[in-house]
Amino acid sequence: MSKFTIKHITTYKYDHPVHDSANQIMLYPIKDDDQEVIQHQINISNDPKVETFTDYYENTVGTFTNVEMHNELVIESSTIVLVKKKAAPEANIFTSEQWKMLHELKYQIPYINFLKQEHFEAEEELKAIIKPDEQFAFSPVEVAKKYCTYVFENFKYIKGITSVETTVDEIWKLKSGVCQDFAHILLVMLRYVNIPARYVSGYICPNRNGMRGEGATHAWVEAYIPDYGWLGLDPTNNCIVEENHVRLATGRNFIDVSPVKGTYKGTSHHTLEVKVIVSYENDPIVKEDETKEDSINNTQFDGNSYRRFLEMQQMQQQ
Repeated sequence: MSKFTIKHITTYKYDHPVHDSANQIMLYPIKDDDQEVIQHQINISNDPKVETFTDYYENTVGTFTNVEMHNELVIESSTIVLVKKKAAPEANIFTSEQWKMLHELKYQIPYINFLKQEHFEAEEELKAIIKPDEQFAFSPVEVAKKYCTYVFENFKYIKGITSVETTVDEIWKLKSGVCQDFAHILLVMLRYVNIPARYVSGYICPNRNGMRGEGATHAWVEAYIPDYGWLGLDPTNNCIVEENHVRLATGRNFIDVSPVKGTYKGTSHHTLEVKVIVSYENDPIVKEDETKEDSINNTQFDGNSYRRFLEMQQMQQQ
């Protein structure tokens, strides 16, 4: 087991005062048999009331509105979480039976969205790589690990060349990106061979050997393995997810689990800074600062200068 203390600070700074800032936050660590949340607290500028609800994917979602004029919005999430090591899948069922079980899952409602494929122009290229006719010689977990390794070995980890709006087709052509992009490509590959797969938002915590994305918001994939359940796969680091990954939320893709997004009235230009501070017992704190500027064109409503950033999403997960 690993115990982590995590502080996630999101700061929006505006050129001019804004108001009626309505926001949604997905900063509540998942609570289940594999992850225990010992303590969690959300602090927000002007202390607005936060309403919470459980979404379709069983994530806790918070919403709040800051109606007063303000030049800055700070959202600070602090948590202490205990991550338990999960046993690896065992080969207790014949490979053919496992694929049959996955085929039957296609008709069960909880898995429909995790099998639904996005539009993907490079389908023929993908088929040549994954060779779907040969997949049944391997178990689902072997196929999932193989695809995880493929993404790790064939895509370069480069910050700044993609954004939250970059499509899977663009990522495929670039063969580069960050953890968010790696996860989206692995999702395409797994779903293509009918392995239910979901996007995971969270943190990757300090590792003595060093890992891509550590000390920052991170993303990876969970594949559904028959007679086991959800298996975490991190294509950015080519590993099975164990005790260093802390889960915040799961969904079909990044849009379902964006840590912070919202709207506001006022200036179209703002600066976004995200800081994640992670520490674990008897080890030093790791910090990563990210800053981004966003601006949009003005839109006029009812003769007033009413500028709206319709989906003010937190920057890419690294």
